[in-house]
Amino acid sequence: MWNRIAGGKDLQSCSLGLLPRVVRPFPVVHVLGPVIVLLGLSMLLPLAVAHLFADAARIAYDESAAFTMVVGGLLWWATRRYRSELRINHGYLLVALTWTVLPAFATLPLLLAIPGMSFTDAYFETASAMTTTGATVIVGLDALPASINVWRAMLQWLGGMGVVVLAVAILPLLGVGGRQMFKAETPGPMKEEKLSPRIAETAKGLWAVYFALTLLCLLAYRWAGMSWLDALVHSFTTMPLGGYSTHDASFAYFDSAAIEFVAVVFMLVAGVNFGTHFLAFRGRSLAPYRRDPEVLAFFVVLLLSCWGVAAYLRLTGAYPDLGTAARYATFNVISIATTTGYASTDYSRWPLFAPLWMLVLCVFASCSGSTGGGIKMIRAQLMWRNSLRLFTTLIHPHAQTVVKLRGRSIPNNVVFGMLAFMVMFGSTTLLAMLLLTATGLDFLSAATAAVACVTNTGPGLGVVGPAGNYASLTDLQKWVLTATMLLGRLELFTLIIVFTPAFWRR
Repeated sequence: MWNRIAGGKDLQSCSLGLLPRVVRPFPVVHVLGPVIVLLGLSMLLPLAVAHLFADAARIAYDESAAFTMVVGGLLWWATRRYRSELRINHGYLLVALTWTVLPAFATLPLLLAIPGMSFTDAYFETASAMTTTGATVIVGLDALPASINVWRAMLQWLGGMGVVVLAVAILPLLGVGGRQMFKAETPGPMKEEKLSPRIAETAKGLWAVYFALTLLCLLAYRWAGMSWLDALVHSFTTMPLGGYSTHDASFAYFDSAAIEFVAVVFMLVAGVNFGTHFLAFRGRSLAPYRRDPEVLAFFVVLLLSCWGVAAYLRLTGAYPDLGTAARYATFNVISIATTTGYASTDYSRWPLFAPLWMLVLCVFASCSGSTGGGIKMIRAQLMWRNSLRLFTTLIHPHAQTVVKLRGRSIPNNVVFGMLAFMVMFGSTTLLAMLLLTATGLDFLSAATAAVACVTNTGPGLGVVGPAGNYASLTDLQKWVLTATMLLGRLELFTLIIVFTPAFWRR
């Protein structure tokens, strides 16, 4: 388990001595083909919605689904003789290709249905959806065809648990193993802990829990007063902590405490490790939550932050009473901290400390194995405990100290790997911020956009705040942020490792 926490990869198995002499891409393409077909099949739901609502996007899905499935089928057929179990290098390459190629196919309905949309904007939108970032370049969501809103939301839902994990559950039917796909794509401690004996059963179990919780979320939204369409879209974007909405005003459009309460409950549920949910459902016990080292810290940090921000807003006069301040603080703090990105008010108008603290929370608050982004709570815990160990070492240089979490000793190589991950995370964020400022974006917008995209949160401050979006950015700025979102979703190393010489060396 702990080798995975270090930085999203197994440090030992990636040593040069265990790398194959050459990475043959044909087995990867053979598996990528069916994954593309799955994306084409998923277009059938928005196609049905388009016919149900008789909207203007009906033709877009016919052509897009057919083209996507044909291309995927041809890739699978052309490489059928290369079918084999994936090595760890293949897993990383497949995940990198999946998360860069699928958004390109997903742009087709947008390009065909939305007049004047460029490929840059369409790819930014679909990459943002599949990485569950929730940053959008589309203005006028209320006027979009219903099926387009469903398609955007469905991409977030697929990306939340990971379309690769879905493929792992299905590809064994084609005789294709998927352990390396699962290990390369899934964040956090789930990478090493076997929740069930077979990896496909694990993926199916996780998707069953994910689907069941999404269904409960849909019904709860409907009970709280949403229309069926809004309930469907928002359940598809709440469970993956994605944040896309059918309205430009997001949750401010509904102005309903009941709807906000439902969203808060399910954002909190989605912010917890789905492996823990799986074990709790399977065992019909709350014990897995008590054993999970992140759950208590997750809820304590969010509870203190909600009440702290509420008190701060009341003291600064942002709201006339504590009850109103608590309502808006709770919803927006949890939304940003879990990297969802919904907004029930323009919190950029709050005193600056409050939105800045919310952006700090989105960096680390979500649990590993959840659908949230950022470095995850478990790495923050390890970083803090390692700092305490260093203080002890400074006072007692000869003391033999170890980092412990819930009574378990953490190997030093895991701690070093975690520190390397933190350096990469900070460097990626800083580089994105510098590139954005170099291309003319103001500092506040650039800094918060970089943080919001690398953590897959969505809204930042300034021109990319909750009252705006990313439409005003230049094409270059959008491509910088697109790369940042992909790096953040795949926890940096999973994508960066593909570009290292060691990965391709014979």
